[in-house]
Amino acid sequence: MQGALTIDGDEAPERRMERMIRESPVVVFSRRGCYTCDVILRLLAVVGTHATVIVLEDGEAGPAALPALFIGGAAVGGFEGLVALHLGGRLVPRLREAGA
Repeated sequence: MQGALTIDGDEAPERRMERMIRESPVVVFSRRGCYTCDVILRLLAVVGTHATVIVLEDGEAGPAALPALFIGGAAVGGFEGLVALHLGGRLVPRLREAGA
């Protein structure tokens, strides 16, 4: 089992983002009001997984394309990447492997 997420106010934003991806089995980076992120979270909930959601404010550093999904520390992409895993029958095994 993975430890709890920690917060270090002196940590650089890039390092904090990298650490959060490592510490949580499933992470979604999004912007406030992102409909696609809501769809991603609903699909993950349907398969029994709840993600750590990081909502970035305008101008805040983060992945180049949002929403961005990470499973087990690896980038999946956005909605299309998630759907491709799901339709290919690889989503649930990958979530289990990540401990989600």
